[in-house]
Amino acid sequence: MEAPAAPRNPVETELTVTSPEQMRELGLKLAKLLRAGDLVMLSGELGAGKTTLTRGLGEGLGVRGAVTSPTFVIARVHPSLGGGPPLVHVDAYRLGGGLDEMEDLDLDVSLSDSVIVVEWGEGKVEELTDERLQVRIHRAVGDTTDEVRHVTLTGLGERWATVDLGVLTA
Repeated sequence: MEAPAAPRNPVETELTVTSPEQMRELGLKLAKLLRAGDLVMLSGELGAGKTTLTRGLGEGLGVRGAVTSPTFVIARVHPSLGGGPPLVHVDAYRLGGGLDEMEDLDLDVSLSDSVIVVEWGEGKVEELTDERLQVRIHRAVGDTTDEVRHVTLTGLGERWATVDLGVLTA
């Protein structure tokens, strides 16, 4: 009897972003690594740059529509303008969590055929897949005009085991 395969260690990359334009550019670069079925979970304080990063992802994926914060609609679907996957942008801040609530959003796309980006998804959407990219954006809080963000990208599961996240720092 063969022993079960040991889980792969997460793939992790850290980088520093010093402006909203660099955050958008990070999204453009990251889009090149994404494919249908990918789940990207974004976390960070208010104003950290989650939506700015997603705007770059949408631009890089070549999707239709302005990528804006989906706070009041909870989710937006941005269809591809080419042959790529649609971008599903979710703000899970007000969701209790879980796959059932995602399905209840009545998105008109198959989640496995889309790139799904979830803001505020920690503890809520992990059950969608064991294979996901977690993006944590840290910034100074309080009364500051500091634009510096420390971004940690962690790829979990087989999907991300062979992806070189280091290309994002180039």
